[in-house]
Amino acid sequence: MKHNVIESAFDIEAVRGQGVFEGYASVFNHTDSVHDRVEKGAFKDSLAQYKAKGRLPALLWQHDTQEPIGKWMDIYEDNYGLYVRGMLFIDDIDRARQAYRLISEQAMNGLSIGFKALESYKDSQTAERVLTKIELLEISLVTFPALDTARVSNVKQTLKTGSIPDERSLEAFLREAGFSRKQAKAFIASGYKSLGPRDVGRADPQTSDLQALRNLADRLHVLAQI
Repeated sequence: MKHNVIESAFDIEAVRGQGVFEGYASVFNHTDSVHDRVEKGAFKDSLAQYKAKGRLPALLWQHDTQEPIGKWMDIYEDNYGLYVRGMLFIDDIDRARQAYRLISEQAMNGLSIGFKALESYKDSQTAERVLTKIELLEISLVTFPALDTARVSNVKQTLKTGSIPDERSLEAFLREAGFSRKQAKAFIASGYKSLGPRDVGRADPQTSDLQALRNLADRLHVLAQI
């Protein structure tokens, strides 16, 4: 199958029993290693077409059309990216059992979408291809994700300059730093948007939420130097 791919990372803490796992197959407004960036809404029409047909894209191993290893149970866009929940057929397919063991042991954490770009434009400032309409063909488990390195690097650079990263980038960074998706979202919802670099020192130590923000802000600055 000839198609484009975009790779990202999914949070392996969301691995459940019976071969079920969940995460994000694409993250909005982040640039991958081939300088592609997906805008929110890019998958809308394709997902609607799948829904009308009563099916979802294939769940493959390493983009190999000869190796389907399970099925996607749920796929939708949210503000962060393309959320997916899938089931690996661990009782029937050897490769599915292998994949499930690898992601359960955090030895593999990549998702990659296979797609056709239906509508896009070139960002004149960054020279990136911005994808605005995508035909989603398949979603694969892959060994080497390409998106997370750039995502974490961008957040670290922002922190080093003393600035505050945008919420979407920070959430991705927190998850890479070991926080669960729930913890990352809770942190941002606790008042992160209203903070500036100097606000951290003015937080009331008697206020638990703000104290938590102070502690985490300190940790972020330490992580930024790694």
